[in-house]
Amino acid sequence: MRPRTTRAICVALLVAIACRPVCASELSFSPANMKAIGTIDVRFQSYNVEMVEVTGGRFWKPYPRSLRANVQISRDRYSYRPPIDLANMRLRMLAVALGPAYMRVSGTWANATFFADTDNAPAAPAGFNSVLSRAQWRGVVDFARAVDAQIVTSFAISAGSRNADGRWTSGQAQQLLSFTQSLGSRIAAAEFMNEPTLAATNGAPPGYDAKAYGRDFAIFHSWMRQHAPDTLIVGPGSVGDSSSPSADGIRTRDLLEASGRGLDRLSYHHYNTLSPRCGVHDDPAQALSADWLARTDRALSVYRGLRDEFAPGTPIWLTETADAACGGNRWDATFLDTFRYLDQLGRLAMAGVQVVMHNTLAASDYGLLDETTFRPRPNYWGALLWHRLMGTTVLDAGAGSAPDLHLYAHCHPRTKGAVSILAINTSRSESRSLKMPIASERYTLDARPLQSPTVWLNGRTLELDANDRLPLLEARSMPAGTITLAPKTITFLVIPDAANPACRLHA
Repeated sequence: MRPRTTRAICVALLVAIACRPVCASELSFSPANMKAIGTIDVRFQSYNVEMVEVTGGRFWKPYPRSLRANVQISRDRYSYRPPIDLANMRLRMLAVALGPAYMRVSGTWANATFFADTDNAPAAPAGFNSVLSRAQWRGVVDFARAVDAQIVTSFAISAGSRNADGRWTSGQAQQLLSFTQSLGSRIAAAEFMNEPTLAATNGAPPGYDAKAYGRDFAIFHSWMRQHAPDTLIVGPGSVGDSSSPSADGIRTRDLLEASGRGLDRLSYHHYNTLSPRCGVHDDPAQALSADWLARTDRALSVYRGLRDEFAPGTPIWLTETADAACGGNRWDATFLDTFRYLDQLGRLAMAGVQVVMHNTLAASDYGLLDETTFRPRPNYWGALLWHRLMGTTVLDAGAGSAPDLHLYAHCHPRTKGAVSILAINTSRSESRSLKMPIASERYTLDARPLQSPTVWLNGRTLELDANDRLPLLEARSMPAGTITLAPKTITFLVIPDAANPACRLHA
């Protein structure tokens, strides 16, 4: 074990002395009495590998290191990258650590991707923009099997997949489905297309509207029920709706009215904002604000209302999400975005959303991993702690009275009776305090500055070791009493001896 660094000692002292009389009053917890308020899918925390990553092609260009070069980013949004190496051992090792999960292979590019039933991909035929070969899809299936991921996808809906009348045909989708089955695998869930609300710019024929979607969805639904009856039908996979949608795009309400019933899961996409690649320049100072974090709730309220109206009782999946669409903001590869990432998981689990698929696992600036080296970014370390500490039973953490303190509680995934608490202090200057009646195990994430690609756990740098293995995620033992949460930190607390009745049943 490495000796404690000066940095580690300083952080320990900071945590110990940070709460002075100016701190807010303590919040008291009774982990044994926390009530279960819901459950989430065991694959709740999942991820996207974009179809364009699998085939190779032009995807959102990572930000240049030079700030001066950033003036070009909105004019040169994309850069070519070769197909992702899904056989890479580091990538697989890091994905295994997040399993079980869903692996969604979709995205805008999937809407116009031709599946070539050969190992060597030819040029894209008319009506398609890119080609997926058997060898590439076999790599997806092998990766999913190796890392305990189930495949979620969508199908091509561009002009090449339609008959002379403009109706969608299932031939291409059938070839992909049959090849998957021939490999001894399956597609666990499928959306008809990616983001039909943006059909005009997502590969659909000119003039495509909700009526055409309803007609095509009926064909898709009938085909799926006949040829893959155990595959979940998920949709519509909308993005961009609000309480008062603009005239741009197709409204989800119109899609659901046109397509009728038939969804096993209602899905939507959500990003807090657009990145500079798409012309929006947000101030990173707002990334810890209550308004920024609450955008998750506002988006969910729209789609949950539509679910209740058109598909009551249907579980909700968020099948694509990150901080900023169009490849992510500059700070999305830093610790600053980990506050949003973990807060979003906590909010959505508490609200009953069953699955959250982060975009992406390893592409552009919002990837959990660097796309060139596959080394973990801060959000990956947050994801790993969530996976290891937060189980599928969601508990009522109570209504905290301290501002800037976000609290979530789950049963521990492996220890019967144990409770895990996620405490996020977004204040930039004030410490917060929790009073625990019994001993706990503490995992605190911290970084200085906030926009750092390096994160510390209890004062020690999180990084792969010399043998390319994950480090031990060592807790700090905390006695009963007051626990101080320093400003701009994220803390997981595990209470092994909570003896919570709900957690005795679900470990």
